[in-house]
Amino acid sequence: QVQLVESGGGLVQPGGSLRLSCAASGLTFSRYSMAWFRQGPGKEPEFVAAVRYSGHTYYLDSVKGRFTISRDNAKATVYLQMNSLKPEDTAVYYCAADQSIILSSIRTAGAYDHWGQGTQVTVSS
Repeated sequence: QVQLVESGGGLVQPGGSLRLSCAASGLTFSRYSMAWFRQGPGKEPEFVAAVRYSGHTYYLDSVKGRFTISRDNAKATVYLQMNSLKPEDTAVYYCAADQSIILSSIRTAGAYDHWGQGTQVTVSS
């Protein structure tokens, strides 16, 4: 049974930083593409970043240069380093995994088979 467990969320002031972690179990982690999505109050889930099993990375335009996704296959963990945070980054952040996702669907929430429970990120002064 695949499990994804996020951690690292919290309250941070604008301009601050957080690092989210997603620990995976029950899968061959190195074979999976991993992604972060977020969902603000009353909004649809939004793609934030993804890293394929190959190591290639993809980002939402508004987070490029501020957020960095990375993976540690030995620890079966994916990270999201978030710098220069803005109030509009406030959301619940979810980790997602899929073994066979195609490139054209990598930004599509419905294309991912496995999801974590989410971690709240609040950016406020």
